[in-house]
Amino acid sequence: MVKVKVEKVVDEAVGIRSFRLVPADGHTLQAYEPGAHVDVLGPTGVTRQYSLCSPPDDLSAYLIAVKREEASRGGSSALYDGVREGAELSIGSPRNLFSLSPEASAHLLFAAGIGITPLLSMAYALSRQGSPFHLHYFVRSREHAAFVSTLESARFQGKVTFHLGVEPDALEPALARCMADATPGTHAYTCGPAAFMDRVVAVGERSLGPDAVHLEHFKAVPVASEVPAGAFEAELARSGKVIVVAADVSLVDALQAAGCDIDTECREGICGTCVVPVLSGEPDHRDNCLSKKEKAANRLICACVSRARTARIVLDL
Repeated sequence: MVKVKVEKVVDEAVGIRSFRLVPADGHTLQAYEPGAHVDVLGPTGVTRQYSLCSPPDDLSAYLIAVKREEASRGGSSALYDGVREGAELSIGSPRNLFSLSPEASAHLLFAAGIGITPLLSMAYALSRQGSPFHLHYFVRSREHAAFVSTLESARFQGKVTFHLGVEPDALEPALARCMADATPGTHAYTCGPAAFMDRVVAVGERSLGPDAVHLEHFKAVPVASEVPAGAFEAELARSGKVIVVAADVSLVDALQAAGCDIDTECREGICGTCVVPVLSGEPDHRDNCLSKKEKAANRLICACVSRARTARIVLDL
C-alpha cells in the first residue's frame, strides 16, 4: 500500500462524497484501466474497495466516491464522516475486474446510485477514444445523482440520460427502450444495487446476448450451490503437494495454512484479490467477481468463497 493525501472532499449528492487523492510521499500514481478499483484502508483499520471515477489518462490524482451506508460496519461511515481534507490514507494498487470489452463495437452504461463511479471512468475513456457509447443513470431524484455537473458538461453532451424516480415495475420496460436501438456488437455494463443489476442483466441478455453484459458488485450476493460444502483436495502443480480442504475450512485458509502466499481482502468473493488459476478439476463458483464466461471456462477460482465440484482440483501454484 502507498500513502495518499486527501486533497479535496466534495458533497456530490445526498449521502455521497468524493475524495480527490494525491501522492503523499512523492511517488507516482499507477496507471489503470477504466472500471478499476483500489483498496482503501480507512481510519478505523477497515479495508474497503472503491472504484476509481477520475479520467484514467489523468494520473495527477485518483478520485473515489463514498456512499454513507446506514448499516456500515465501519468502512464507508468512517471515511464519509471522519476523513477531511489534508488527511492521509493508505491505498493499494488498482485492480480491474470490470473492463471494457475490446470486442464491443458500441457501449451502453447503466448506473444506479453510487454505481456511477466505475462507469464514469469508462465514460471518460470512451469519450477520449471517440468510441460510441451512452450512459443511462437511474436515481431517485436529481439530488441523489452524483457528478451531475460533470455528466452535464460539454464533454458528455448527448451521451448521458438521467432517469429520475423510475418505479420498480417500470424499470424493465425503461431498460428495454434504452437497448431497443442497439447496433450489433453493442455491450452493456452495469453497477448499482443488486436488484437493479439483475434487471439490467435480464434485459441485456435478451436484447444483446448473454456474453455482452458485464457487471460489478459492491456487496457480496449469496450464490446458491447444489453441491454440499464437503471436503476436497487441492493439488499445487508446481510442487505436487496435496492439501486437504475440510468441509468447514475455506480454500484460501487451507492454502495459507500450508504456507502459500495468497493475498486476501474482502473474503466475500467480490474483490478478486485471491483469484487463483485452475489447471484441472471443476470449481464450484460461489463468488461475485468472475464473469459468466470466466466461470464457464473453469480456469479460475476465487479461493475465499468458492470450492470444488470434483474430488480434487489442481491449482497453478
